Amino acid sequence: MKHHPNTNAPYALHLKVLCAIKPVSEEDQSTAPNGSFVDRPICVGDQNEVLEKSQLEAIASSSEIHNILNDEKLRKFILAIDSSLDPETELDKAMEDEAFRIFSSKISSIISS
Repeated sequence: MKHHPNTNAPYALHLKVLCAIKPVSEEDQSTAPNGSFVDRPICVGDQNEVLEKSQLEAIASSSEIHNILNDEKLRKFILAIDSSLDPETELDKAMEDEAFRIFSSKISSIISS
C-alpha cells in the first residue's frame, strides 16, 4: 500500500478523509482557495488503498476526530487539498504542519485498529 512519505497513512486515506467532515454548503464553497471545488473522480491504482466502509464509519464516528476538525486551520488544509488540481502537492504542504500530522496520525490509528 502506498503511503504518504511524512506519515503512515495511505494516500487513499487523505482522499477519503473528507467523508468524516460535514458537507460544505454552497455558500461555504466560495472559501476554497481558488474559488471553486474541483469535480474529479477519485482514481486508485491499487484496491488495497481503498478504505473499507467500516473504516470510514469509524473515522466519521470518532469524537476525537470531530474535536480535531474544529481547528479552522486544519479545515483550511483539508479544503485546499480537496479543491486543488494538484492535491498531492497540497497534501505535502499540509504535512509540514504539526497539527495536520497529528490529525493524519489519529486517522491512521483509527483505520488500523
